[in-house]
Amino acid sequence: MVDVSLFRLYSLRALYLLVVVGLGIVVWPGVIHHEKPWELMEGVVQCMLAAFSALSVLGLRYPLQMLPLLLWELVWKSIWMIIVALPLWYSGQMDESTLAIALECLIVVIFPFIIPWRFVFAHYVKKHGDRWR
Repeated sequence: MVDVSLFRLYSLRALYLLVVVGLGIVVWPGVIHHEKPWELMEGVVQCMLAAFSALSVLGLRYPLQMLPLLLWELVWKSIWMIIVALPLWYSGQMDESTLAIALECLIVVIFPFIIPWRFVFAHYVKKHGDRWR
């Protein structure tokens, strides 16, 4: 079994807290008090962000068990930055709204320094999966 240091556990908790507080300030007021119907994708994004912040509350208590949540966030934002933002930036076609989203997505640069990669490897790559039958 891979042991995770207390410092790393508190770092993970701090990251979950950052998500909870940040999205709590930015997303939840709009979810609770939205006055007009959202466009389809705006509603999807706002509800997914609200769910991410709600599940991050569990990460405060169970930082290792909720690691897949942080991995999902790291992966989707990295894919978006590489596939969408980087080509637009490189070609000089990035508009103001895309730049704003890219800057918001840059928070994932701290994730690789906080995620306990030996634990992830031991539990999600090396460990035998659950039985199929």
